[in-house]
Amino acid sequence: KKKPIYEGDHPDELFILPLTRRPFFPGMAAPLVIEPGPFYEVLKMVAKSSHKTLALFLTKKEEVNIYEMGFEDLCDVGVMATILRIVPLEQGGAQVVLNMEKRIKIQEPLPKSKYLRAKVSYHNDQVTPDQSKIIKAYSISIITTIKELLKLNPLFKEELQIFLGHSDFTEPGKLADFAVALTTAGREELQEILGTFDVQDRIDKTLVLLKKELDLSKLQSSINQKIEATISKTQREFFLREQLKTIKRELGIEKDDKMSDTEKFQERIKDKEVPEDVKKVIDDELDKLGVLDTQSAEYAVSRNYLDWLTVVPWGVNSKENHNLAEAEKILEEDHYGLKDIKERILEFIGVGKLTKGVKGSIICLVGPPGVGKTSIGKSIARALNRKFFRFSVGGMRDEAEIKGHRRTYIGAMPGKMIQALKDAQTMNPVIMIDEVDKMGQSYHGDPASALLEVLDPEQNKDFLDHYLDVRADLSNILFIVTANVLDTIPGPLKDRMDILRLSGYIKQEKVEIAKKYLITRNRKKSGLKSSQVKFTTGA
Repeated sequence: KKKPIYEGDHPDELFILPLTRRPFFPGMAAPLVIEPGPFYEVLKMVAKSSHKTLALFLTKKEEVNIYEMGFEDLCDVGVMATILRIVPLEQGGAQVVLNMEKRIKIQEPLPKSKYLRAKVSYHNDQVTPDQSKIIKAYSISIITTIKELLKLNPLFKEELQIFLGHSDFTEPGKLADFAVALTTAGREELQEILGTFDVQDRIDKTLVLLKKELDLSKLQSSINQKIEATISKTQREFFLREQLKTIKRELGIEKDDKMSDTEKFQERIKDKEVPEDVKKVIDDELDKLGVLDTQSAEYAVSRNYLDWLTVVPWGVNSKENHNLAEAEKILEEDHYGLKDIKERILEFIGVGKLTKGVKGSIICLVGPPGVGKTSIGKSIARALNRKFFRFSVGGMRDEAEIKGHRRTYIGAMPGKMIQALKDAQTMNPVIMIDEVDKMGQSYHGDPASALLEVLDPEQNKDFLDHYLDVRADLSNILFIVTANVLDTIPGPLKDRMDILRLSGYIKQEKVEIAKKYLITRNRKKSGLKSSQVKFTTGA
């Protein structure tokens, strides 16, 4: 059996464990996890030997298969380490604590077998008298830099300060190894310093790395201070605002958000004739709002619901114009001809005068584009002294547009009918529904069917919007529906409407319309006076 060759107290031939991330330096003690396999077998063999030493070498590339690599994949300078303790792991393998002792260099790879093994040479640091002064100055700079680093990075602060206080570092090579191990430098930079045998060169390179580390730590510290200052300022402003709110509330100058919301909603319904069932819902929601946190999502939902409930003009009706002469004058001012339409509106006003109130009605204006269907609606509202609201249902495919979304949906809101009441701020506006012949349907529902409830006088007095979930009386609304053709309007919907047809204008009517309306209107748009432009009958 061949005896191992020793250099002094150390064997000349060592088993090798490869490192992939960063090298170790002499003077360090570090743990290393060894997985089950050939390297674990090496560890057990070395642990049973008398010297208990092995070699650690960094791989040239970080991404390498350590079980299939050869000597050409290893850096030639590493460290000799002694096993201090082995702790077996439950999942197999072990954690070994190693004491790094000396720099070594591969002299001769031994014939490849199952394990990596090589002849190595040991390196001892040497300093010439000429280098002493320079190296001492470098050493002082390194210690000063380490102390500055400790101020910026408190990790292991006490232990390192004690270590620095009790270490004179008479061996500058050890100081360089200790200092470079503190840095976060890359594996290539660390390996370069490990492979530098000349002490002066090594300590010079170490100082450069330490200065880089110090600059990086200062930058990190500056960034952290700015972030902390920003956070502190924000927190301080928040606390001051909260204190200011509290002081104002105590003095009665300002009320909190919850109290302000409650008072706002109560103020809205104070002068309205709110139905009893609606009043009960509002009171219940106000009680619920009082116990909710203002920052909670449920508070926002409840507040939005109350906002819509209280903004509806419950019991508010505009004073109607029952003067037939005045209504006829307004209709004549806005439109030429249309005798049937005007007579129907005047009949409507006359009935209202006799019955002391005009109930809702549904007028359907059918005619080609451009004959004035929409403008007639505005004239009717003006003649009746009612508010006017218009919306188009052309291309509409969702019944929720008419009847609202349920409050369980995110972003839910009432349908067009409730929105019209909010906009008009009366319960008896004139609502024009344009393009009723162009409604569609989809899996979201059929808006034409939803309109049946809206336009039926027997049903719309108890109209139920999905969002509000309370009954609203739409029976006093005058609905004006427009369409280009009747063929695409569903039969049940058509039956609920009083259909008035508007045909195109004859030449004589067009001339009169131009004289009475178009010339004057367009002259004003162009900024011209009546004396500056004249049209003859022939023109």
